[in-house]
Amino acid sequence: MSADNLVRDLAAALAGIPLIDPHSHINPLAPVACSLDDILGYHYYTELAHSAGMSPGPLAKDVAPRERVRAIVGHMDRYDNTAQYAWFLDIARGFLGFKGNCIAPSDADGLFDAAERTFSQKDWEKQVREKTNLEKIFLTNEFDDPLEGFDTSVYVPCLRTDTLVFHLDRAETRDRLDKATGIHVVDAGSLRKAIAALFLHFTRKGAKACAISLPPDFEPAHYDDEYIYEQIRFHDCRDIAPGVFWLIAEFCREFKLPFDLMIGVNRRVYVNGVYQGQDLFDQRTSLIQYRRLFNAFPEVTFPVSVLTSAQNQELVAYSWIFPNVIPNGHWWYSNVPPYIRKDLTERLAAVPKTKLIGYYSDAYKLEFVLPKYDMYRRVLAGVLADEYVRPGVLSESEAVALGTRLLRDNVKDVFKV
Repeated sequence: MSADNLVRDLAAALAGIPLIDPHSHINPLAPVACSLDDILGYHYYTELAHSAGMSPGPLAKDVAPRERVRAIVGHMDRYDNTAQYAWFLDIARGFLGFKGNCIAPSDADGLFDAAERTFSQKDWEKQVREKTNLEKIFLTNEFDDPLEGFDTSVYVPCLRTDTLVFHLDRAETRDRLDKATGIHVVDAGSLRKAIAALFLHFTRKGAKACAISLPPDFEPAHYDDEYIYEQIRFHDCRDIAPGVFWLIAEFCREFKLPFDLMIGVNRRVYVNGVYQGQDLFDQRTSLIQYRRLFNAFPEVTFPVSVLTSAQNQELVAYSWIFPNVIPNGHWWYSNVPPYIRKDLTERLAAVPKTKLIGYYSDAYKLEFVLPKYDMYRRVLAGVLADEYVRPGVLSESEAVALGTRLLRDNVKDVFKV
């Protein structure tokens, strides 16, 4: 079998695996796009167009969606070398009937009109899920989300805890906590009861994980209850965040929820950047900052995402040693084929196969799940072919079984879905 045919056949076999996507930003009440503006408003496209010379003017709220799409597509020939462009081309071809090899500025109106017709179909959400072979997708839910109005067996709740950890010193956050739980936080005991109530609410609604994104200088620390509560009242969030984080880890242990850690994002580096296009990674981050956490909570599984491929070896080493640390997907700035290939090859060579969560979409609309997973599956097929099938380590069917483990089996086992 030729090299191209082997990779193609492996990718085709992997494409038949029903997906459980363990991390996204999907709004379950509006999971699919309503217009092409919803697709090209994804921060990757606004960032790339702005970086390539587009004025931020078209991104203003009062600009008509068609005009914004024209502006972003009009700059696409400057970034048609990127993985993100390939995602959009796949969406245009797979969902909108586009037949061309590349997208030109003159295609903007035709694609906009095609999206209007396509996305307005009453069963569009069902069509996208079926074409994507998507069985379940995890959400990112604020702590006061009522988790109502959607099928939680498909759209799986996940308690996002950033606000609780980093903004609990704010009166607004505590007011929201009071309303969500019915518990007025007046002392350390009531704080614990309020957070326990959140966990009870989320798990009763089918939540399968907690999650948080963490700055590069963060280090969890155990503080007693009285210290946490006094700091909430009298100090800024940097003083209390480590202790509140630790408290949430305790409830993850009690409620048997994995705690997803997305480590190393430095917010508002590019202060004049477009919406969601201001954050970058920071090389000062190290997992050594989490050693006490990993040691103190052996019963809690920590799926860990890192922003840089350079940090992948450290994540591999921690996953090699700690039973409760798991490499999780390829996040944000590492989510392009050259970094995925490198990171995936290292993980497969050094971490037990039962501990590898291959990928998550991080999508804001369901239309992005298919092109993103297709990109990953092509890389995965290439790595399986080069590192396992051609050297005779695995047969083709055994390689597909290994890919299935990364794409589905481990997600089911880790998150108990």
